[in-house]
Parts: sequence; structure tokens; C-alpha cells
Amino acid sequence: MGRGAMRGLEGWTVIDATGLVLGRMASVVAKRLLMGEHIAIVNAEKAVISGKKKAVVKRYKDRLQIGHYRKGPYWPRRPDRIVWRTIRGMLPRYKEKGKEALRRLKVFIGVPEELRGADTQTIPEASAQKLRCPYITVGELAREIGWRPPEEVR
Repeated sequence: MGRGAMRGLEGWTVIDATGLVLGRMASVVAKRLLMGEHIAIVNAEKAVISGKKKAVVKRYKDRLQIGHYRKGPYWPRRPDRIVWRTIRGMLPRYKEKGKEALRRLKVFIGVPEELRGADTQTIPEASAQKLRCPYITVGELAREIGWRPPEEVR
């Protein structure tokens, strides 16, 4: 996101996605967005998806149909967009309240400069510490399905 998108983030709730289960975090965030809260999610690549790595990657690759000619729907490969798309799926996005809620959401890879000193929250009920099964981070998944971080591109 450019600098213009970051202007005016005072008064926003900053949630650190590190070690949070993606689906559980997304449902809590969607509910809070519908209640009128402005939310910025940082460290999106560190959220986790439960399940065996091979199974999760296969499910996403099947969705992408990598290697096949296909038009839409577009499925993101970047970690921040994967998290954003998950939350979007939990909002009534064709209704005005859903559109407004989605405008109150920002998702970032890492922690942007403007949010470095901000107080971050976590969502205890979405913690991956409770998981007793294998899991994969959104960043690892993104790399498996074709995303390359900017520092690796050079």
C-alpha cells in the first residue's frame, strides 16, 4: 500500500496476526468491522492455517488451478491479500454495511513505518497455541503458491 493509504490511521485498532489462526481471527475481525471499528492488521504473513502443509497447499493450488487456462475468480497469492480475502468472505459485501466495513480494514505484510510505535492487540481466542494439529503460516503458503517477497526478487 502506498503512503496515501496510511494517512489517518490514528484511532485505528492495530491487531498483530502473529500466531493467530486465520479463520478464527477473520471471524472476530469481521464482527468488529460490522460494529464500526477501524482495524489495521499487521504481520499478516505470520497468521496460521491449521492442517498438514501438503493438504493446505494442495487445496489452495487446486483453487488456483495452476497450470490450467481459466478466467476468474481471481485468488490472491500475497499473504496480506489472502488475509484480506478471508475477512471479505465473512462480510455481507454486496450490502452497504458490508462495503463500509471492508473500507474500515487495512492489512499489511510486516509492520509499516507509520505503525511501528502503535499499541498492538491480539485475539486470545484465535491463538494457535491451542492447536494440537500441524499448521502452516500464511507466508509459507504464499511462497508455495507463487509469491516471492520483495527482498527475494532482487
